[in-house]
Amino acid sequence: MQTNLRIRVSATARRDGVLTTRPGGPRSCLLALLAALLGGLAVVATPSPAHAAACGTTNVALNHPAVASSTENGSFPASSAFDGNQGTRWSSQFSDPQWIQVDLGSTQSICGVQLRWETAFGRAYQIQTSPDAATWTTIFSTSSGPGGVENLTVTGSGRFVRMFGTARGTVWGYSLWELAVFTTAGAPPPDPFWGDVSTIPAAHNVLMLKILNRTNGQYPDNQVFWSFNGTVHSIAEQPFFDMPVNSSGRMYFYLGAPNSSYFDFIEFTVGASVFNGNTTRVDAFGLKLALRLHAHDGFDTQVGETQAVFAEDRSVTFQRFINAVPQQFKVLAQTQAPFRIIAPGSDPSFRAGGANASYYTAYESSVGVNEPTSNVFGCAGSLAGNPSMCAALNRHVATLSSAQQADRTQYYLSAPANYYAKFWHDNAIGGLAYGFPYDDVNGQSTFISHGSPQYLLVAVGW
Repeated sequence: MQTNLRIRVSATARRDGVLTTRPGGPRSCLLALLAALLGGLAVVATPSPAHAAACGTTNVALNHPAVASSTENGSFPASSAFDGNQGTRWSSQFSDPQWIQVDLGSTQSICGVQLRWETAFGRAYQIQTSPDAATWTTIFSTSSGPGGVENLTVTGSGRFVRMFGTARGTVWGYSLWELAVFTTAGAPPPDPFWGDVSTIPAAHNVLMLKILNRTNGQYPDNQVFWSFNGTVHSIAEQPFFDMPVNSSGRMYFYLGAPNSSYFDFIEFTVGASVFNGNTTRVDAFGLKLALRLHAHDGFDTQVGETQAVFAEDRSVTFQRFINAVPQQFKVLAQTQAPFRIIAPGSDPSFRAGGANASYYTAYESSVGVNEPTSNVFGCAGSLAGNPSMCAALNRHVATLSSAQQADRTQYYLSAPANYYAKFWHDNAIGGLAYGFPYDDVNGQSTFISHGSPQYLLVAVGW
């Protein structure tokens, strides 16, 4: 791969502290020397002319949602690698492997990636793409990464892009000032799952909501219903809803009839210029749901079940749940089948007098908690005021360090754990799901929030 590195004098481009490094080591000394020699010079890396001609120059990952395998601490979140600020960075725990990924919002044809490393860089890593953050394809691989600014020419497509590091170049973790993604010229075709968004009318209130029938032919549009504030319509009658300001709202969805046992809902609070909302599996799974929020500033993100889950029959989803979870949890997909898979805290077997009433007793006692098992699943009792502990118990990381509790690769590795929640994370876009009340600890839930919202798409599946 050919790259050109040019040094440009730019008084206006200078950023205070941009060469901040870790103390010690030859690389830190070199950067310090470079800073002293260059003073007000800005170092700008550009792709080769051939690459620039074939690839766009707009960073399509800028300000898009990002998650990482871990963070060094709360000062170095994944989002800092995609904020366009070369004075902020993501930094991982000091171990291998580690990864950071970004959601581009739709499938893109990717032709270039720029990694702007801090002193702690990746020696061996892959650049990977995925349609759903579950199945990954490697489009670039190296075992001799030099660090600094790396401009990579790649060929691939996907909605998610990930840097997956397998060997660090220093004793520290992986740390990126910025990770930029570039795509081929021309707008991508409409995503067949979400449809043509250009036909969505402008909102007169805060944002326009559109409901999509993704039941794979099981129900026609006149049998897919939505209900909000006492108003009920089929999407054949009214697929759009001009969302006003509201607080703690719910919109329900029904298949077959407005009072059908096949139902589910989304939650939201809408301000004058902001949308806050989520899908939820806290109580039960009723219907496959996915949200796509798009804002006027270009922000675009998706949460909910993956398109692969939408594509399969409902009976397959129920059976996969039964096959995936331990024996104690299988009943959750059986007692109210085929309508719902209920959360464990709602099942009699995990309540007082039930066969699994002591499921969490020994484990919670080891960290000084004394609550019924159902309260652990439901974050109730004393756990209602202790989100971190409730999340740690559900994820089986309560006896680990705070750094390990922030590392999502440690979750659900041993029993007792909330394997109901684990299943929904394993089958969700980006691995994000609301499997229990405090699943938003460490940003693992489907909660999305953004200002200047333009439209919200809600896919309803069978």
